[in-house]
Parts: sequence; structure tokens; C-alpha cells
Amino acid sequence: MSPDPRRAPRAGEPCPCGRQAVYGECCGRYHAGRVAPTAEALMRSRFSAFAIEDEAYLLRTWHPSTRPVRVDFERGMRWTGLEIEEVTGGSPVHTDGTVTFRARYAYRGQPGEMRERSRFVRHANAWVYLDAAEE
Repeated sequence: MSPDPRRAPRAGEPCPCGRQAVYGECCGRYHAGRVAPTAEALMRSRFSAFAIEDEAYLLRTWHPSTRPVRVDFERGMRWTGLEIEEVTGGSPVHTDGTVTFRARYAYRGQPGEMRERSRFVRHANAWVYLDAAEE
């Protein structure tokens, strides 16, 4: 039997974000409460949160002006990979930034891909997701 893809990986298991790092040293530390130091780190940790359906983390890292009441996870959706294409700003010295990415998924067994340019801003001294930028 294969493991449940929505279960949070154990600390020593590969991180869903695709970095060559284990979950506990990568996105797991942000899910556990550490603040992501860059917009890219937040983007990766949010992808991982979608992969394991960590609604609390997603809502906590969403800007209050655009945050939904809840996150509706699509039944039959499994996030399978992330590729960062471009990062602008978003470093520890910036107040805003964008991350353009491709996310792979399987929806009811059929492979797919989405591309987005996400906007991030600093809010209450932490990076948060604002919205998807117009292409």
C-alpha cells in the first residue's frame, strides 16, 4: 500500500516542494511555525501545504485582504511537482516580490500542469501570498 500523499511527510522524508532536502529541514520547519525568509521559500512551503492539504498553514500565510474563509481542496487532485521559473524581489531586504512557477498535478489520474506568477508582500514582518499577477 502506498502512503497517503496528503499526509505530512516525516521529518526525514523528501520534501514535496522538490528541493533535494528532507521535509523537516525544508518546508516542514515553516509548517511548524518558522517564518519563511524569502518569497520563494514561502512559495515552496505553500506548494507543499497544498500537497499535504495543510489548510491552517495556507490561511496563515495568505494576506488578510485576499484570504478566503477556507481552502477548498479538490477531491481527486494530487500535486506532484514544482518548478520555479523566475523570482523577482522577495529577498529578506525586499517588501514585495513575485515567483513564477509551474506546478504539476494528477487530477483523477490524469496528469496536468498549471503556471502562475504569484505576488508576495511583507505583512506583520512575514512574507504572505497576496494573489496571482496578471500575465
